[in-house]
Amino acid sequence: MLTDTVTESLSEASGHVRNALAFAARNERPVTISAISRILHDIESLQSFDSLLDKIDEHSDIIE
Repeated sequence: MLTDTVTESLSEASGHVRNALAFAARNERPVTISAISRILHDIESLQSFDSLLDKIDEHSDIIE
């Protein structure tokens, strides 16, 4: 489980990256937009993956 501090920081980072992506979409090259999009995807995937790992841990505790 991600700590509250990490979750808050990732959410804040996600917001900043979304903002950067919005500005980049208007002014930057496609490679830059793609790189920023990957960063945003990685942040959001990390949060989802951690949640999935929590569910797996809960399930394995029930089986044991």
